[in-house]
Amino acid sequence: MQKNIKALKNQLSEAQRYIDNAKEILSTKANKEDGYYQDKKYIKLVGHAAYSGVLVALDSVILSKEKGRKSVDWYKSELAKLDKKVLNYFDTTYQIFHLVMGYDGHGKVKLAQEGFEDAEKILQWVKIKCV
Repeated sequence: MQKNIKALKNQLSEAQRYIDNAKEILSTKANKEDGYYQDKKYIKLVGHAAYSGVLVALDSVILSKEKGRKSVDWYKSELAKLDKKVLNYFDTTYQIFHLVMGYDGHGKVKLAQEGFEDAEKILQWVKIKCV
C-alpha cells in the first residue's frame, strides 16, 4: 500500500527538519576549535538527531509490514535490493552519526561534514523515489 503524496511530503519535511536542527546545534552550541567540535553533549545530540532524520526519510520509501523498531541490518538489506549507492551513503551516515558521534561523542568537523553530505544525498534520493 503506497502512502499518499501529502503524507510523503510531510515525512520528508520532517526528515529535513531533523538534519537542519542537527546542523544548527553544531554551528551554535558545539564549540568548534582546531577542526573539532568540543562539547560532547551536543555532538552526541547531533549524531542521534541526524541519524533519526535519515531513518525518517528512508521510512517514507522502504515500507515495512512489521510494526516496531527496525534494525540497521534490516535497512541495509532493504537498501541493497533498491540501490547499492544509497546503501553506501546509509552505511556512512550510520557509522558517523549513530556510532562515532552519537555514542562515542567524537566531533571531528570534516567527519560531520561527510555525514551531512551523505545524509543530503539520501534525502535527495528519497525525494526522487517519492515523486
